[in-house]
Amino acid sequence: MIPRFTPESDPADLVAAFARDGLLVVEDAVSPADCDALFAQSHAIVEAWDPAEGCSVFSTTTPKHASDAYFRESGDKIRVFLEDGAVDADGALTIDRHRAVNKLGHALHDLDPVFDRVSRRPVLARTAAALGVAAPTLVQSMVIWKPPAIGGAVVPHQDAAFLVTDPPTVVGFWLALEDADETNGCLIAQPGGHRGPLRQRFLERDGALTLETLDDTPFQADGFVPLPARKGTIVVLHGLLPHGSAANTSARSRMAYTLHVVDGQAAWHPGNWIRRRADDPFRGFV
Repeated sequence: MIPRFTPESDPADLVAAFARDGLLVVEDAVSPADCDALFAQSHAIVEAWDPAEGCSVFSTTTPKHASDAYFRESGDKIRVFLEDGAVDADGALTIDRHRAVNKLGHALHDLDPVFDRVSRRPVLARTAAALGVAAPTLVQSMVIWKPPAIGGAVVPHQDAAFLVTDPPTVVGFWLALEDADETNGCLIAQPGGHRGPLRQRFLERDGALTLETLDDTPFQADGFVPLPARKGTIVVLHGLLPHGSAANTSARSRMAYTLHVVDGQAAWHPGNWIRRRADDPFRGFV
């Protein structure tokens, strides 16, 4: 049984649970008003988006996006990524845009004032500090859309494979903007799996983004548990923890906001796909 915490829980209990499980479930961490604000702003971004300016299908099962400039150049932008089942052979939308989105990414926390405000709430900074992140640096943010009926699965992975530091330091904050359960594709994770090795690294090599295998040991298939989460719950994920989610085949949406933080005292790998200009550096919680 994965324990449940609140923002008022003893930090020592959080540290012990995170060391044991590689994850925390903190309920009522973000107010319903903040969740509603991010939900509404996400839809406003999609409504204002012009598909003619660019789009890309994003899928963790068929990751063609890795060769797409629209994806590769999104580390310091806000861009819209679509579900595989939402476009025709020519890339044109076949369903309403608000039911076609896979995710928004990847600099919402710096470029949008609503996301900036919620991303830098004290509860997140306190949690990062309690977990020993000495110089928390916000490097990536996404709205995972999970639309009804076609919301794609996220295959089990480790966040440290995609945001590479030496040593690995990434911590993920996954915020439920709507209730998430096993019927609409809630998170699944392998408690304790963060004590295993880093399996892969997603880095630029010779001008191409490639997923390098470091250890071909498969994730233990029967070790994953569902992590249902009410609106306003934050799930904190160790960078080495295997996690993912099932497809959403239900009639309910399952929108979530994910913020990734690394320790600025660790070395940021120059081959990371997320890039920032010298005049637009990564920032912390303040």
